Amino acid sequence: MKICRFDDGRVGIVRGETVYDITEEVAGAAEPALAVPEIRGLEKRKAVPLARAKLLSPIRSPGKILAAPVNYKAHIAEMQKNNVSPGHNIWDIEKAGLFLKASSSLVGPSQGIAQRFLERRTDHEVELVVVMGRTASRVSRENALTYVAGYCLGLDVTVRGSEDRSFRKSIDTYTVLGPWLTTADEVPEPENVRIRLEQNGELRQDASTSDLLWDVARLIEFATSFYTLHPGDVFFTGTPQGVSPIRPGDRLRASSDALGTMVVEVRRAS
Repeated sequence: MKICRFDDGRVGIVRGETVYDITEEVAGAAEPALAVPEIRGLEKRKAVPLARAKLLSPIRSPGKILAAPVNYKAHIAEMQKNNVSPGHNIWDIEKAGLFLKASSSLVGPSQGIAQRFLERRTDHEVELVVVMGRTASRVSRENALTYVAGYCLGLDVTVRGSEDRSFRKSIDTYTVLGPWLTTADEVPEPENVRIRLEQNGELRQDASTSDLLWDVARLIEFATSFYTLHPGDVFFTGTPQGVSPIRPGDRLRASSDALGTMVVEVRRAS
């Protein structure tokens, strides 16, 4: 299934170019996207054209937003070459560890990015995002994927500088999740998902998760060796090469054959 949140917090199932409203079926759930039952007769429910739906983050309130730093070999090379984060050692995950982003930075595609600090370089980073479906602590790599509810596209927007990653990446609207949650049964090979990002119609990032240095299962094993992950926690898995500066007025289009497409506008923060 493809499960979205839209408009004023409605919950829907996406089929083709239509969103079917199932808000009443998940009313009262702490995390509606994870509480969708098996629904029959979907065509009898209120239908909204996908093009008219204002897509929100499919996950309403994650307890944790985790992220993996440089997790594609080519991205490590471009970071070292360009020196866009002075004062930081570009280490692999085993040395650098993971980092957390503030949940207050989370938005959906329709809400866009409100860019601050226009005098500083701020980059787009498209990523495969994992959504946890079960409580996980000290899980093995072999069993890790059984704890996953599904996958999304994500934009990890990043101000470059010498400050800690979590600080520079946690600005309001700098974590974009969407366009919907694609359940794990529809993504049988998360280690082979193509993700792309276009900026104002120009292709900037294009890679497969087969190029990840640490795949999804290994990331979950590593994370849960340190702390417990809960249903609704989201996990950004790292961005490939091709990151570029953004500016107000930009139009970012993140896409994946497996996960859908989301369009995100950049504006000046008010």
